[in-house]
Amino acid sequence: MSTLLIWRERLQKLYAAYSIYILKGLQFLMGVILFALINSNIGFMKIASSVFCTVGLAVVCTFFPMIVTVMAATALMLVHFYALSLPIAIVAAVIFLIMYIFYFRFTPKKAWIVLLSAMAFGLKIPFVIPVVFGLLGTPVWIIPAGCGIMAYYMADFVKGSAAALKSVDAEGLAGSLVSSMKQILGSKEMWLMIIAVTIGILAVNLVRTRSVNHAWKIASAAGAVVCVVAASAGNIILKVDLAYAPMIMSAVLGVAAGLVLEFLFFSVDYSRTENIQFEDDEYYYYVKAVPKVGVSAPEKRVKHITEDTGNVNENTDDILLTRSLSKELGLEKEGRK
Repeated sequence: MSTLLIWRERLQKLYAAYSIYILKGLQFLMGVILFALINSNIGFMKIASSVFCTVGLAVVCTFFPMIVTVMAATALMLVHFYALSLPIAIVAAVIFLIMYIFYFRFTPKKAWIVLLSAMAFGLKIPFVIPVVFGLLGTPVWIIPAGCGIMAYYMADFVKGSAAALKSVDAEGLAGSLVSSMKQILGSKEMWLMIIAVTIGILAVNLVRTRSVNHAWKIASAAGAVVCVVAASAGNIILKVDLAYAPMIMSAVLGVAAGLVLEFLFFSVDYSRTENIQFEDDEYYYYVKAVPKVGVSAPEKRVKHITEDTGNVNENTDDILLTRSLSKELGLEKEGRK
């Protein structure tokens, strides 16, 4: 355990020294994964689906705030939708506009939440999101998380209905707009997953903020279980075709992510917990103090051994003088004999 704590301290020092480069590297990696997922799933425009476009967009977005990555992902999706069908592009643009209104109203500086939500669903690990967001954030994070989920299911709907959407002509534009809007917003699976993730974030955040021992571990497990139960219940009631094995694996990964986050951001020693009580003129105060666990990384000390030339010369002269005196004394003894 002490070895892990030492590595954590080293990582914290490394991040403090090179935080700007680490964040930009993560932003570039997120952009590459996000744009690659979009192009691989709804790559209806061949030019925009190229590797050059994927990496180029990621590189350009790296040098701008995260909201630019969100805008670029939105534009890339709309370009692919337009290449498939004009009505679906219009419907998607309207839905994105509504989502952006809510996003900019409540969480304007949390663009990465939208991206992570959509990426988690694209990678088939949806229940990692409620655990991570519940531990690190507040219930307001539900809004950008919901926007990311809606964007994913919109792309999934277009991917599954590509053949039908492509055959729509100009005469059936109005009917296609209404039909597409109803099918996207009427997806039972999308609303079920939004509800499950919302309940999970609320459960994790509620348990995490309690003053109980091992609150983060309990919150991670509780959030994962709540998400699986809510999704399973909705799957049965709404008759949605959700596979249970991926849901359970996603919940297990969510618990593992929660343990990693606890080690990195909330490592405490409950064995040394202290309960303190004091008062003033108006209130009694009951304080629970839990010390953090911290181990300073050992520093290597190098001892330099240098020779003092002055002392060496003095010692050499003393040795020579002693030898000459010894020889003289030996000669005198022989003369006396």
